[in-house]
Amino acid sequence: MESFDLKRFAHIGDAVYELFIRENIVFRVKSQNLMHKITTSFVCATFQAKMAEIIFENFLNDEEKEIFRRARNLNLTINKKNNPNIHRHATAFEVIVGYLYLNNKQRLEELFDVVKENLV
Repeated sequence: MESFDLKRFAHIGDAVYELFIRENIVFRVKSQNLMHKITTSFVCATFQAKMAEIIFENFLNDEEKEIFRRARNLNLTINKKNNPNIHRHATAFEVIVGYLYLNNKQRLEELFDVVKENLV
């Protein structure tokens, strides 16, 4: 799997994950400002990196772990004020979401169940 493919998975994974979060927040909160605040707290590198650690240890199979490792090591442009380690893990999380979205939607639903358990 080439780095170009991984970047494609990250791109689609970012969109799929944000939509998943928005779907889970929209009916829980009435205030648009609060809706935005909650959404951005879950669609951020810090939370995604936390989820990456959880799923890597407890959820991913060997093939998915290999994709995750490759994604974590992608050559990325990272803003100087961001922690590179957090950003790399968040990107790897997005790659897994994109990969599963395109290749195994049932497995993606299982991953989203893990994420739902952490939406507090």
